[in-house]
Amino acid sequence: MPAPFISTRDALSRRHFLRGTGAALLSLPWLESMLPTFGRAARAEAGRSPKRFVAICATLGFHTPFLFPEQAGSDYELTPYLKLLQDHRREFTVFSGLSHPEQQGNNGHASEMTWLTAAQRPGLAGFRNTVSLDQFIAEKIGVATRFPSLVLSTSGRSMSWTSSGVEIPGETSPARLFKALFIDGSEQEVVAELRQVQRGRSILDTVLDESKKLERDITARDRQKLDEYLTAVRDLESRLQQSQGWVKRPKPKTDAQLPKDLVDRNDAIGKQRMMNDLVVLALQTDSTRTITFQLSGMNAVPTIPGVKNDWHNLSHHGKDPEKIDELKVIEEAEFAAFNDFLTKLKGLEENGRSLLDHTAVLFGSNLGNASSHDAHNIPILVAGGGYKHGQHLAHDQKHNTPLSNLLVSIAQHMGVEIDKFGTSTAAGIRGFETT
Repeated sequence: MPAPFISTRDALSRRHFLRGTGAALLSLPWLESMLPTFGRAARAEAGRSPKRFVAICATLGFHTPFLFPEQAGSDYELTPYLKLLQDHRREFTVFSGLSHPEQQGNNGHASEMTWLTAAQRPGLAGFRNTVSLDQFIAEKIGVATRFPSLVLSTSGRSMSWTSSGVEIPGETSPARLFKALFIDGSEQEVVAELRQVQRGRSILDTVLDESKKLERDITARDRQKLDEYLTAVRDLESRLQQSQGWVKRPKPKTDAQLPKDLVDRNDAIGKQRMMNDLVVLALQTDSTRTITFQLSGMNAVPTIPGVKNDWHNLSHHGKDPEKIDELKVIEEAEFAAFNDFLTKLKGLEENGRSLLDHTAVLFGSNLGNASSHDAHNIPILVAGGGYKHGQHLAHDQKHNTPLSNLLVSIAQHMGVEIDKFGTSTAAGIRGFETT
């Protein structure tokens, strides 16, 4: 499992000495009996649950006429896709008229890189991504859990980016994720893992020593690059110190069985459902409080009854009604799986409320019209998190509201005190409030 906050500079790759540390970054369940161990901060949380954030991005978009209601407010008529979520109508909000500005990139799908960052002109000359919302939040609160964040994917790509603008690879194997979350290593493996942590810290010491020698002989521009790199090194050093404390602690117990990775690589909905179940377990055991999950489309026929054509080709339907009907079958399956995910979160009680009440779930896509690669009016839905839901918040279709305004609201929900993120123009989004 790739460890968060690990980036690579041209001068030095850190991956070679961090191999193995990711398995140490997991959490125990949150229990009141642990209060003496975790000290004053844990006592302050007694009787209340931590806030969580899950972001799920479907990179081939959704056919928005089947998603966006015609009416704004709370009395809207359910659309075909929202009918699949009708049991949770009062637990989610639909947003229309949102987007990130300047998303014309080096290809039609480049905007998937910036869904949680809002960086402009993705992939073009001079582009450098910025930190994604999940990693920004994890930097602030990740110390509270063994995993600062989980980055999951059906393809290996992700929408999670470090503060240095480096993409964090997504974990694609439910089996590997389960083992990392719940299976303790042998005594020998624990010792080996501690050595890896210590080795990582010793290499960081060497890097810091060598950097002092370099500072005397480099240009001002190189000195700026070196400062950025050393900031990342110091952040990593604090993570290594944290992970050393967690290595010897047992992992949480679960009655769930070790899943088997799917043999059928085209079973897109099966992958989605398996990862969804592990997300629920990770949140339930407080193994992390920040998770991203990228639902990548495929240049193949997904294993879904009634689908006979390549998914990517169907997303570029050109308004062909037969293609749209077949695409609808795929997207309805995605929404049905998402509905079951919300149901499972709602069915778990924590301190008198459901786990869904404590978890803000952002679900949508970076494309408003995948057929034309248009990143305006993107589909966005937020469920849970203690917000006042049951409404369609419709923003201007021509002059979109920055999605970053909503990202600010989510960060605030997570206890991060900010009033700006990305391209935001306001410290929150109109009409979206907590209960």
